[in-house]
Amino acid sequence: MKTVSVMAALLFGTALPLAAEDFNEAALLAAAKSEPPLVIYDSTGKITEQADAFAAKYGLKATGTKSKVTQTIKIVTAEQQAGNVQASVIAVSDAPAAQAQLIAPGFVENYLPSDLAGKVPAAMQEPLVMNVSADVWTYNTALNDRCPIGNVWQLTLPEWKGRVAMQDPMGKPSYTDWFNQLEEHHDAAMAAAYQAQFGKPLDPARGTATAQWVAALALNQPLLTDSDSDAAQAVGAPDMQDNFVGLVSTGKYRDNDNGMKLGLCADVQPFSGFMGAKTVFITRNAPSPNAAKLFIHYVMTEEGAAPQTIDGKQSGNMSIPMPADEPSGVAAHFDQMTPYDAGTAESDWNRRQDWQDVWAINRAS
Repeated sequence: MKTVSVMAALLFGTALPLAAEDFNEAALLAAAKSEPPLVIYDSTGKITEQADAFAAKYGLKATGTKSKVTQTIKIVTAEQQAGNVQASVIAVSDAPAAQAQLIAPGFVENYLPSDLAGKVPAAMQEPLVMNVSADVWTYNTALNDRCPIGNVWQLTLPEWKGRVAMQDPMGKPSYTDWFNQLEEHHDAAMAAAYQAQFGKPLDPARGTATAQWVAALALNQPLLTDSDSDAAQAVGAPDMQDNFVGLVSTGKYRDNDNGMKLGLCADVQPFSGFMGAKTVFITRNAPSPNAAKLFIHYVMTEEGAAPQTIDGKQSGNMSIPMPADEPSGVAAHFDQMTPYDAGTAESDWNRRQDWQDVWAINRAS
């Protein structure tokens, strides 16, 4: 496994031409004052808070809208094709889709403020990585003294049938991408974990270790949810009596302040979770390009990134520390996460249907 600093070298194998520009805050602000209100899309509701804080700081008008990645791509594509661009900044947490549907057709542009060049690892500069986040194996701390699993293959055993909570991979592309990443880059580790669990080598005639694990997990009938919040509730609701393990984003651990009982499963073989990267772009022919540049710089500062770093998301600006009170404690376990290797982003994109088929066929068995 890789730590975040080493992981940066794997994040993006193909990139946009780097647009590093001198960052002149005063000049950008002066120009931004004559532009239309800034429109920003991101998949987290925290973007509203960030946009409001940005607007208050600079005396500008800005609207941050929560939008699923698929919807954001549809909006940007339609606006670009119609020549009626409204959104100036978009943050996208789906690297294969961004590469295929935004970067390749030239709908977006990369922007790296010059004062961040020494703070953002080179491999995270083009496209600019706004932050990296983790989905982690999670348990109920009220029902267990420690995580009840130490190996992902345990989740395929009869005692965990119907007691693994996760979002449905049929509607969660990051999960099928993760399956493909496992097969492409960590299949030997998956095979070693199988042998550690069962005391014998896996039969390669039945397919890759990853494919066998995905099939066995689907066959074990996990509790599938429509949202991350529902998966977190199934695992860590304070009145929960049944013991579940789930795959949950670290952002949901903030609900522990409201009584949830979510705990991170550390030291699970061969991984305790997986990392994903969120990239941020300026749209081509953006109506508010100067405000967009100012906003991107803002969210790459400690002040601007704070609403998302508190959810366990490490800023691409590595000089920003994780908050000491981040509730999941994921920063201590980054080396137990599988990083996202964009060198196989095209394969991830092309094989999404294949992995959905593996899941659906075995789920229905």
